[in-house]
Amino acid sequence: MFNIKKAIKEMLPVVKSGFTFGVPISNYSHGRNPKPVLSIKSSVKPFKLFPSLGRPISSSSIQVQSTDQEIVIALGSNVGNRIQNFNEALQLMKNYGMTVTRHGCLYETEPAYVTDQPKFLNSAIRGTTKLKPHDLLAVLKRIEAELGRTSGIRYGPRPIDLDILFYGHLRVNSDVLTVPHERIWERPFVLAPLIDLLGSCVENDTVATWHSFANCQNGLFDIWDKLGGESLIGKEGIKRVLPLGDQLVDWSKKTHVMGILNLTPDSFSDGGMFLEVDDAVSHFRSLVSEGTDIVDIGAQSTRPFAERLTVDQELDRLIPVLDEIIKIPESKGIILSVDTFYADVAAEAVNRGVHVVNDVSGGTLDPKILSVVADLGVPFITMHMRGDPSTMQNCNNLHYGDVCKEVASELYQRLCAAELAGIPLWRIVADPGIGFSKNTEHNIELISNLPIVRREIEKFSLGASHVPFLVGPSRKRFLGEICGKHDPVARDPATVAAVTGGILGGANVVRVHNVGFGVDAAKVGDALLKHRRKADNY
Repeated sequence: MFNIKKAIKEMLPVVKSGFTFGVPISNYSHGRNPKPVLSIKSSVKPFKLFPSLGRPISSSSIQVQSTDQEIVIALGSNVGNRIQNFNEALQLMKNYGMTVTRHGCLYETEPAYVTDQPKFLNSAIRGTTKLKPHDLLAVLKRIEAELGRTSGIRYGPRPIDLDILFYGHLRVNSDVLTVPHERIWERPFVLAPLIDLLGSCVENDTVATWHSFANCQNGLFDIWDKLGGESLIGKEGIKRVLPLGDQLVDWSKKTHVMGILNLTPDSFSDGGMFLEVDDAVSHFRSLVSEGTDIVDIGAQSTRPFAERLTVDQELDRLIPVLDEIIKIPESKGIILSVDTFYADVAAEAVNRGVHVVNDVSGGTLDPKILSVVADLGVPFITMHMRGDPSTMQNCNNLHYGDVCKEVASELYQRLCAAELAGIPLWRIVADPGIGFSKNTEHNIELISNLPIVRREIEKFSLGASHVPFLVGPSRKRFLGEICGKHDPVARDPATVAAVTGGILGGANVVRVHNVGFGVDAAKVGDALLKHRRKADNY
């Protein structure tokens, strides 16, 4: 990591000097002698690459280079199933040799320029390719055509729009391609997801170059701030959303309450209470009547030192209950989550109607779960935990120098692993793992300082710092230690205090056993936040 102001200051003379198509910008090199990088002169003429976009791409037509170049591509869609359009575009990019390394958040935006058309979904991805700039453009146009885009009104409706925002260190200025994209600087719906792909620290030469193109002291951040920055989100025709079933959920509007349905004999709080299908379904109805937004169904205990079930054992507990829940009217409109770290359990649950996969291991106990969830196309809750339930509370896993910084760093690693496996950032929820590999002091530190956890993640990725946060302190041992309550159920008032603290720190989802108390805590927490924001605007 290095200082953004210094990086941009050293890059500006190179950018201001100007250059023309076919002449590369020099590589920013931390004070070393600048070295030339790839020329942008394409060996394939863009006009002749695809005489008809209806024809298949010939592998002999595409010219590749020996080194990967880092790229940023913007995505937009307002025709048909917009999420499906994005998913198919990302898969086709992969098929054509592009590797996606980061995703921006997902934004629903009012149309610009031509306003009489449906709302857009916008995002951006960061990745690598060996395709040269004009060949990359041709492939993106091919993908647009495959997804049904035809020529029409400029800025009008389209199933998919793919634009090259940045390509390595290069500026490109030809008849058919301009990089950086010429309208980046005036479009909040482009800049918002672009900023998501950056960290507050500049991690490499290429990113320093992108900032230098903005010709401002703080690079792209200054451009974003001049347009309104984060204050634009939620108003001015742009909101950050997460796709959930057939809904687009704006997590900033209210705190969502996740009720817990444990189908286990050995969970620390309610083990053995809902082993029978009728009892489990009855409890589900109770959670719904108390106002839950989400029900998290778990058939495997993750309490400290819990014995691990096999996939078949977990499914034997889960499926009979899940099948009955799906049938009842009370399940309509309720988000269903499966609490599992097994890929096969996740797949079976989603295929039977579950909307979200909640993995306490973040993909470490069964790495297949990441690619499976990517293919399933559902949101993924990734949690911070060291080890597994049988080892998470040992001395090594409880050792932290700075718990907020280390949890943020390790949680971000799980977010990255999910993204690289194909789960877009806009389908990820982050959980700092209260009670998992933490002692009482660690838990209090995390709940008190959720903004610090976000800021630490922000250093690596602003988009990752914006994902919804879930906190789950419900009835946990540290609350009993603080309040002198041995009975977990007696910890419900302490749970209210803990989740309210989490909400005030920016938690978007709270996971609780007592949904009635949790809903009230969420309402009070949201009211306090609303008052705080109103006061901040005066």
